[in-house]
Amino acid sequence: MAEEGGVRMAPESSRLGSMNDRNALLVFLLFASLLSAQTPAGKQPPRQAAPAFLGPCSNLVCEVENDWSRNNYLIYGLANAMPEDKFGYKPTPAQQTFGERVLHAAQVNLLLLQALGAKTPAPAIGVNATSKAASMDALQRVGDYGVAVIKELGEAGLQARIDSPEAIAWFMGPQVSRQRALYFLMSHSQDTYGQLVVYARLNGITPPASRQP
Repeated sequence: MAEEGGVRMAPESSRLGSMNDRNALLVFLLFASLLSAQTPAGKQPPRQAAPAFLGPCSNLVCEVENDWSRNNYLIYGLANAMPEDKFGYKPTPAQQTFGERVLHAAQVNLLLLQALGAKTPAPAIGVNATSKAASMDALQRVGDYGVAVIKELGEAGLQARIDSPEAIAWFMGPQVSRQRALYFLMSHSQDTYGQLVVYARLNGITPPASRQP
């Protein structure tokens, strides 16, 4: 994919295997941190409830929703870890700022979610608002919108084939299942997450999913 992103996106190979590896790491770290956290007196603090997306599923809708939510949790956590004054940081003059890349992920998700044919109203996000507050708000609202769309479509709707949205038709073919389009969005967000990790580490920030308990 082009470094700066846009409406037309460059070809991307599927990274579901890499996504699964990252997700497995996140799950491990989440539970390891819960098990190892102790008070100075050695007493266990109240155990926090695990995120809902770590729960079991018995149908396709739950699986897609959990994967979508886990994916957004990962990128949202990294964006939240970056200090406000670093949202304008860019590694080189030719690259987008950290805030622009965060907003890019939300914009692409919104663009394709709207093309899936759901009736759930889409949120409005500021296309030029790249402050930490605005970027985080966009990620959250688009993430919630995605969950609502997945639930509305249901299993039959997710499996149904539709005319490919223009932005992906040229490399995914004239028709695509809604499920495949959603997993493309997840892999795109993972690509963006990988870029944001570099931005964060260049500023001495360890991504939350990479922190050892």
